[in-house]
This record gives sequence, structure tokens and C-alpha cells, in this order.
Amino acid sequence: MFSTFTDNLEDETCMPFQDMAVPLERSVTMESIVGVSRVLKSVLQEVSLVAPTDSTVLILGETGTGKELIARAIHDRSRRSARPFIRVNCAAIPASLIATELFGHERGAFTGALQRRKGRFESADGGTIFLDEIGELPMETQIALLRVLQEREFERIGSSQPTSVNVRVIAATNRDLNAAVAAGTFRMDLYYRLNVFPIELPPLRERDDDIPLLVEHFVERYARKMGKRFTRITKGTLETLQSYDWPGNIRELQNVIERAVVLSEGETLTVHEAWLRRTSARVSISSSPLAASLASHEREMIESALAESQGRISGPAGAATKLGIPRQTLDSKIAGLGIDKRRFKLASLC
Repeated sequence: MFSTFTDNLEDETCMPFQDMAVPLERSVTMESIVGVSRVLKSVLQEVSLVAPTDSTVLILGETGTGKELIARAIHDRSRRSARPFIRVNCAAIPASLIATELFGHERGAFTGALQRRKGRFESADGGTIFLDEIGELPMETQIALLRVLQEREFERIGSSQPTSVNVRVIAATNRDLNAAVAAGTFRMDLYYRLNVFPIELPPLRERDDDIPLLVEHFVERYARKMGKRFTRITKGTLETLQSYDWPGNIRELQNVIERAVVLSEGETLTVHEAWLRRTSARVSISSSPLAASLASHEREMIESALAESQGRISGPAGAATKLGIPRQTLDSKIAGLGIDKRRFKLASLC
């Protein structure tokens, strides 16, 4: 189904590329879903189950994990695939304009509204609307969105007449919406309406097995654009890429590979370790005995949970669930305490 790096090394320092990675299913458009890891297969299984339905989907994951790619895959596998897929980045639109963008306006609704304008929901009628960065929606727009989800209708700005719409909603965020609800910045009723079928995307650091395939995929893409050809990758480069934590996830890997394609000469791809950010976000621990004791106890609890989950952070069996804290919080604590998650994954293989 996917190609891999061949196991036969050409020499001690280089290995050849085999065929380039291809999409899991060719119905996925725009981009390719590349990988063979267990966590990615689990996500794709969820996609295949929910896609044929009209259920609302909430995609959760860090920045750069491919949330829009998964949203498009759901749309392309649905009965709505021949209809529009409309993407809205809620964080990129000023709060004063977001309602107009989503629901449209009537002529004369406000200064400068010289004619009626359709909103994104109306444009997506019969298809899918993807609301990226849903956690950034202002409270008043959250109320209007709740009505769309409940009643499948909305009112254009400046109109009192409801407009019916047949749209599937897929939302995504890198924020902890539970924490936003607790803080009063996100409506609880809207959260439950969106959270019908949650899909949590794993960060790239939990997808070590997919990195060689992703590298092949991006090398093929950028080499073709630049008129270059690469047949080998240094063994050290591959080891460096697989040992890095990738705080920027797939997007960061994509940028690094593009840079490598630009700078590498000949047919061997090389990535310099200096390009990868190795800065640590470790929190300095106070020298007081109480602070040191608390930090030590926290470390023990986290390491115990990581051991039980075999290094897995997210998901029902992940360490975050066992500890009862959001995944983002656990990631921050692991970085702050300087805990090496990889050793728990390696221990599970022994």
C-alpha cells in the first residue's frame, strides 16, 4: 500500500529511496495522507466510519498535524463529495467581520453593504463547511453557529428572515476546548454540539514509523518542482529526523525537506542537524525543598503513566487520560521536566 525505504543499504552511510509514497486512497484530493503507523491507521479507520454519515466532526490536534487534510478526506469520502468544500479560518477573520463572512448580509445592513452577499454557509449548501480554529470564534458568533447546528438555519446580517441550509459541519482546533468552557470563553452547549464525533490527530513525535515515508513524499514533491533527482538519503539524516521531537509537526518537516532539496547537491539528500530547533522549554525548578519534592513527585506520576501507556500521550489509553489532565498540559509538563518519552516507547518493544 505504501512504499518504504529498502532494507538493503547501498553502503554504510546511505540508503536508496524506493518508490515514492502514494496516497492511502486516491479519492483523497489536494494532498496525500502518508503513513503506516498504528496511530495513523486508527485515525483513518475513524475517518472511514464517520465519512458516509452526516455527523458533525470535531478534529483535535496540535498545529501542523494535518487537520484540514483529514477534513478534506472526510468530505471526499462522503455523499457530499460532489458538492462544495468550504474552509473558514476563524482565527484569520476579525471578530467584527466573522458573522458576515459566515452568514452573509443584506443590502444596507451596515455602512458599505451596497448589495446582498452570501456567506460561507450559504456557499457550502449541500456540501461541507470546515471551521478551522473554532476556538477563536467570538461569543456572539458562537450563539449563531449553535442555531445552525440545532435548526439548520440562520439569518443574514440585517435580515429577520431565516435561511435554511443543508451543510455538514467539520470543526477543528488546537486549543483545549474543555479548558475554554471552564474559563467561560467557549459555550458548553456549542462544545457538545460540535463534539459529536471527535477525532484526535497524533503529533508527529508519536508517528516515528511514518517519518521515512513522509520524507520520501516531500522529497518527490519538491524535487519535481525544482527539476532535481534524489535517489539516496544519508543514514545519519534519517536517524536525526526520527529522533527529533518536531514541535511544528508535519508542517515543520515539510519545510525542512524543502530546504534540504534546495541545498543538497548530487543525488543524496542531507539535512543538517543545526536546522532543527533544539531549544528546550524546560522550567527552572526552585531550589527550595518543597518545590523540589513536588517536582520529583510530579515526575514520578508522569513517568509511571507513560510506562503504563507505553509512551502514548493522547487517546483513551494515553498518559494524559490516566492522569486526568489535557494532552497539551501533559506535553508542557514533560518538556518542562525534561522527560524523554522515547525511552518508554523503546521499553515496550523490548
